[in-house]
Amino acid sequence: MPQLRRDPIVGRWVIIASERSRRPVDFKTEKPPSRGGPCPFCEGNEAMTPPEILALRKNGGERNTPGWNVRVVPNKFPALMIEGDLDRCGEGIYDLMNGVGAHEVIIESPDHKLSLVDFPVEKVRDILWTYRERLVDLKRDMRFVYGLVFKNVGDAAGASLEHSHSQLIVTPVIPKLVQQEMDGSKKFFEYRGRCIFCDMLRQEIESEDRIVMNEPNFVAFAPFAPRFPFETWILPKKHSTHYEQIADAQIPELAYVLHTTLRKIEGALNNPPYNYIVHTSPFELVDNVEKYYHWHIEIMPRITRVAGFEWGTGFYINPVLPEKAAGFLREFKV
Repeated sequence: MPQLRRDPIVGRWVIIASERSRRPVDFKTEKPPSRGGPCPFCEGNEAMTPPEILALRKNGGERNTPGWNVRVVPNKFPALMIEGDLDRCGEGIYDLMNGVGAHEVIIESPDHKLSLVDFPVEKVRDILWTYRERLVDLKRDMRFVYGLVFKNVGDAAGASLEHSHSQLIVTPVIPKLVQQEMDGSKKFFEYRGRCIFCDMLRQEIESEDRIVMNEPNFVAFAPFAPRFPFETWILPKKHSTHYEQIADAQIPELAYVLHTTLRKIEGALNNPPYNYIVHTSPFELVDNVEKYYHWHIEIMPRITRVAGFEWGTGFYINPVLPEKAAGFLREFKV
């Protein structure tokens, strides 16, 4: 059973997941070698994964068989375990609990060779719909507090398999970075009476300097103080607290914006490794969070290294002006 341990100085929770040390790519300092053998995510290899949780199938069909379009399975090496009780306890000044949560893999295509940018927009729509449905389902479990959807592309971004996939980890606590965003948003709301993300959108749309895409319901832009070169955020224009509350009618446009933005990043930067994450609100509406927090997607290309200065200070060194990065992506034709 994994454990969650809380740092008593900064309040950061750490997952101690010793089971994940069985992964063949763990503890390697060099680039992992080309992985031979069959891919567990390819169509026809369904028996190589844990039993599926959800699958979008073209013509119906039996569970855990070929014929699927998008497939969700538990992670074989989970950071958190779905079974058990939290059993919160203390050891002197230290707080800990069982590592109870959920860790799922969204296998985005049966085709090993295709990446997300190769998919038609309709496929990206299905993936975004799947994110929503899994969050809606998991938030029913009262043990769970927060759900994070993320995607790693490339070895440098933490991807352990080439086959296109994303992941969902649900935790029994609010992650520290999300809490910091919520705290900052709350302070702004208490001072101004408005959502800081909504104000940010209005200013970005008015100035246009950092806009990458501006569609009727969603905007992609470079944040004013990006941590990484070509970091890009996608926000809904209408104030919305939870990603899982996105309407069916909005998903196709979000799929278009995400797909196009990633195509621009991959095309303009020669297929860099990258991560994207969906930052949404905690499952339960706490402390009037619905008034001041705004869900969004953060896309972070990994074209510079985070080194000792960044780890030691929390400062990030970004050699590219966000205005130039946004202009470059905006003008790049896909």
